[in-house]
Amino acid sequence: MREDSYIQQGLRRGMVEKLRQGGITDEAVLRAMTEVPRHWFIGIALDAYAYEDRALQIDCDQTISRPSTVAMQSQLLALKPNMKVLEIGTGSGYQTAVLCRMGAQVFTIERQKGLFDKTTRVLKECGYRAKCFLGDGYQGLAGSYDRIIVTCGAPEIPQTLMGQLKTGGIMVIPLGEGEEQEMMRITKEGPEHEEWKVEKFGTYSFVPMLDGDARVKR
Repeated sequence: MREDSYIQQGLRRGMVEKLRQGGITDEAVLRAMTEVPRHWFIGIALDAYAYEDRALQIDCDQTISRPSTVAMQSQLLALKPNMKVLEIGTGSGYQTAVLCRMGAQVFTIERQKGLFDKTTRVLKECGYRAKCFLGDGYQGLAGSYDRIIVTCGAPEIPQTLMGQLKTGGIMVIPLGEGEEQEMMRITKEGPEHEEWKVEKFGTYSFVPMLDGDARVKR
C-alpha cells in the first residue's frame, strides 16, 4: 500500500471542500471522499494531479473520472448502508472504494483483463472488500440490486441491467453516443417500461461502454 502523507491528506480535504462548494450535499459522499486516497488508484507519476478536478489516464486506454463526477454519481445513488450495488466499469477502482467506504455491498464488473487484474489487487491491498468480476458490463451480473452505477457512456439503457434492478431501485448512467453524455437517474417504479422515472443531471464525458461476449468469471 502506498503512503498517504499529511500533505496528500490536506490536498484531499481541500478537494472535498471544493466539492461541497460546488453543490455536493451528501455528507456520506463527502466523508467517503475525504477518507479514500485517490492517489492510490493512479500511477505515481500522476500524484501531483491526484486531487485536482480532472480525469486522468490509467491502464488500457481508460480514465479515472473527475472527483466532481465521482461525487455527483455517488450522490445521485442516494445510498443507504448495506445496499447491494452493481458497478459497471471498475476502472481504477476509485469509485468502487468510495462506494465501499459509504457502506455499500459492492459488486463490480470490468471487461479489460489487464485493468481487472491490477485493480482487484489494489482494492484488496487497500482493504476495500468489493466483489470483483471480469466480464461484459452490458450483461451485468446475475442477481438483484438496490442500485446500479454505470461509469462509462452507454448509447442506450441496457435492458439486462434494468432487469437486474429491484423495484424501487435506482440506476445512475451517462447516456448518449459521442464524446458527451447526459447523466441520467432512472428509478424503477414498476416492472414495465412506463413505470420508470427518468431524471437528467447535466452533460459529462465518459469513455464508451462496449458491448461484447466477455465471459463473466469470479
